[in-house]
Amino acid sequence: MPETAQVLPDPRRWKALLFIAMAQLMVVLDATIVNIALPSAQADLGISDANRQWVITAYALAFGGLLLFGGRVADLWGRKRAFTVGLVGFAAASAIGGVAANEAMLLGARALQGAFGALLAPAALSLLAVTFTEARERARAFGVYGAIAGGGSAVGLILGGFLTEYLDWRWTFFVNIPFAAFAVAGALFVIREPAGTRNRSGLDIPGVVLATLGLVSLVYAFTRAESDGWTAGATIGLFAAAVVLLGAFVLVESRVRHPLLPLRVITDRARGGVYLALGLAIIAMFGLFLFLTYYLQVVKGYSPVRTGFAFLPMVAGMIIGSTQIGARLMTRVPAWWLMTPGFLVAAAGMLILTQMETGSSYAGLILPAQVLLGLGMGTAFMPAMSLATAGVEPRDAGVASAMVNTSQQVGGAIGTALLNTVAAGAATTWATTHAAELRTLGQAAFVNETAVHGYATAIWWAVGILLVSAAVVVALISTHKPGDAAATGEDGVDDAPPVPVLAH
Repeated sequence: MPETAQVLPDPRRWKALLFIAMAQLMVVLDATIVNIALPSAQADLGISDANRQWVITAYALAFGGLLLFGGRVADLWGRKRAFTVGLVGFAAASAIGGVAANEAMLLGARALQGAFGALLAPAALSLLAVTFTEARERARAFGVYGAIAGGGSAVGLILGGFLTEYLDWRWTFFVNIPFAAFAVAGALFVIREPAGTRNRSGLDIPGVVLATLGLVSLVYAFTRAESDGWTAGATIGLFAAAVVLLGAFVLVESRVRHPLLPLRVITDRARGGVYLALGLAIIAMFGLFLFLTYYLQVVKGYSPVRTGFAFLPMVAGMIIGSTQIGARLMTRVPAWWLMTPGFLVAAAGMLILTQMETGSSYAGLILPAQVLLGLGMGTAFMPAMSLATAGVEPRDAGVASAMVNTSQQVGGAIGTALLNTVAAGAATTWATTHAAELRTLGQAAFVNETAVHGYATAIWWAVGILLVSAAVVVALISTHKPGDAAATGEDGVDDAPPVPVLAH
């Protein structure tokens, strides 16, 4: 083949990374920032206990259900345009949530946040993928992005606790507005989308309908499983609908001329392995955030702010693992050499937490476990994010990025439902078999002992899930050949396309 002429990349791309990272942080932290504010919002707006879950579920359903659509819109419409519209819409929805006068207004705002987030998140990651194509620069850029993607949820807990305790729950919505304004300014004046990367094909309407309904059914099924049980009629019906709809989606995508999700994106062995490994790891992480938050606030009596700051060691570990370990080694070794040890180190951190007791010391147990979790996840997430979009045809960058977010969103829904169910079942069994200790311990202490036993049992499951994630990496990603579409070469350098000419 003739040698492709190279055009020097836009020197403003590192400034662009700042704005892309800010937008990603806003989306990720919003998944947890509202959790801490929920009790206050419920009391203020008179939301019933039965309906309070919808403050979380409305966001999750819209975000998870529309991600593939949002990713393909970014490919067709232009990633910079999709990024900007997503930011403006997310900010507007946040403003509506902040001034919500009743339950319906708040739930509508959360659904709108999810919808615009589904446009914004894949646009941000695909902008990164098509902007940074040189191996070492790509490693550094994805190191920053991976740290934010991994640590943003913990940052949301810190910020949510501070805003709720010292200001008002409404500020957990208003805080998104300056984030979005800053990122929009960057989109307008700094970010430049490379020319020739837009997908000019048509939009697959049947695929959009089937994917959206199928993903909404799947995410909602896990939500209902948590509240109603796995054998409830509604739960089984939703799972069945998800299987039928997503099966029909795959069939349609294999036959239409311009598919919403080209099957080449997910059938690549290495890239498919990344999506699966990431989804499994998120199952473990979301369960951990849930249990540690309850453990620190309910059992240990921490305030919301103190609980948020208690997660800082994990955030620090993720930043170090992503930017100092993953980014520095990504160009020297294959990605799976980082992902497998990363998941194993994170599993070791989880293993420490299985020894959790009501009287456990934060410094002696929680702190070292969080450091290992952060280092492991940061080291694994960074190459995973890069590998998921490396080698993808530029026209498919948006939908490939959407698949990263979809695997995380579905993993989060599974993690919350599955591990919470495991914890509840283990707690019930323990309370039944240790009923005689109620008189000795007292009601409050017995309740705490029961809860902690449930948490520890569920964390054992999380350890197993992380080990499976590491095994997936070894089985699917380590076996790639140099030149595979989604893999890095044996020397660790991405097989990325040449840097394209930049649009003016």
